[in-house]
Amino acid sequence: MESLRDGFAFILKQVGAHFGDALVEVPAEYVVRLYTEASLAQRDSTRTLGFSKGATPLSYIEKNFQPHLLEHVKEFIYRYFVINHLGKELVGNKVLLAGEPRLTDVQLKLQERARYQFSLPLVQHISLQGWKRLPFKAPKRKNYKDLDKQVENFLKDEAIAQKNGHLNVVAIGDWVQFSVALLDHGKKLLFDQCKETLWIKIGAEEIDLPLQQLFVGHKKGEVIVTSASFLQEYFSSHVDTHYNFEVTILDFVPQAYFDVEQFKKHFKLRNSKDLHQKLIEVFSFRNDISQRRAMVEDTLKLLLSRHHFEVPNYLILRRQKELLDLIQDNPDYQVYKTQSDFMDKIKLLATKQVKEDIIMTQLALHEELEVTSDDIKNYLNLMKRPRMREFIHFQLPSTKTQGQEFPLSQSVIAQYCLKEKALNYAIYHLTKQKTASV
Repeated sequence: MESLRDGFAFILKQVGAHFGDALVEVPAEYVVRLYTEASLAQRDSTRTLGFSKGATPLSYIEKNFQPHLLEHVKEFIYRYFVINHLGKELVGNKVLLAGEPRLTDVQLKLQERARYQFSLPLVQHISLQGWKRLPFKAPKRKNYKDLDKQVENFLKDEAIAQKNGHLNVVAIGDWVQFSVALLDHGKKLLFDQCKETLWIKIGAEEIDLPLQQLFVGHKKGEVIVTSASFLQEYFSSHVDTHYNFEVTILDFVPQAYFDVEQFKKHFKLRNSKDLHQKLIEVFSFRNDISQRRAMVEDTLKLLLSRHHFEVPNYLILRRQKELLDLIQDNPDYQVYKTQSDFMDKIKLLATKQVKEDIIMTQLALHEELEVTSDDIKNYLNLMKRPRMREFIHFQLPSTKTQGQEFPLSQSVIAQYCLKEKALNYAIYHLTKQKTASV
């Protein structure tokens, strides 16, 4: 399978039952442009015997720093172009992944197209015909009157917060969607109209001060030229760069209040009664599990029990490692570790999570679901309040690196939103038919 879009080539091959190879090729002109810009930046910061700072001949820089500069170009192009392009092509070609693509090789030479090779963990097709007619019994809410009062108070508090908040400008705690375009030394776009779209949460810590200075107080649609350190580090973790970027604020999700209207659209709620019933799901608990959590677990358990498929062992091992890395940060880790069945439980959980990822991705492709900007905003809206996070099953990875908030590519967030959208779609249809028959 081959395609050519905006000068980028994409080649996909299946090499076995559980593996595929993907190749993304970046135009040679982009490699040359970035290499030249990186050389100029290196010249500006280099002191060479016999020359004042910034006056070293460019030919000397290109000759003596070439390996160093090429490694930088590889990384920058990967983050600026390749991640998003790969994501778009995989979605567009309806490729069913069982896990994350792994970069296996990079070939980059001046005057030639850059080639980024990926190994894709694939899963065999799962027949989902008739899944909407599966028997499903949704868990019931607790009938405590206090729960209704809690929902009413929650809605009242958020309405007040919305009325009192300064919602037309970005504030600390908000999620911001922005595009980034690299500028050349003349502050013109280096890659024409090619831009990378990112999301970032505005942290409140001192380490996030550069982030706050860039975004806080600005409005949607504003264009800012910046050399902010967090952008330099995102695109180039190994080389200290001082590029100028054109940042455009595309949208933002205010932290100040929970957006009830977004919530209603997200779950297709028609009126205040539906809204109240949906919110009850995260206020009603039985055995320390919310009604919503029980509904999610029952839905996934039903779908997995009726659709059997094999999961490659290496995916389970990879997820086990991810789980162990997370648990090690828990103060009770040493206690858990001493339990005789600890690793067995980790393996079971890893297997369960991998299977859930696969079947929800399969369902999204089967039902031709796509992620929109509103889906992402609705997802981030649910992250604003601890109780509302109960509505999210597929959680984003950590947004922090060494304590500092770091950007996430829109294509990365879209992967989680797609699985979440498929899960909500499944719950909606499994419960809809039962409601209609009552």
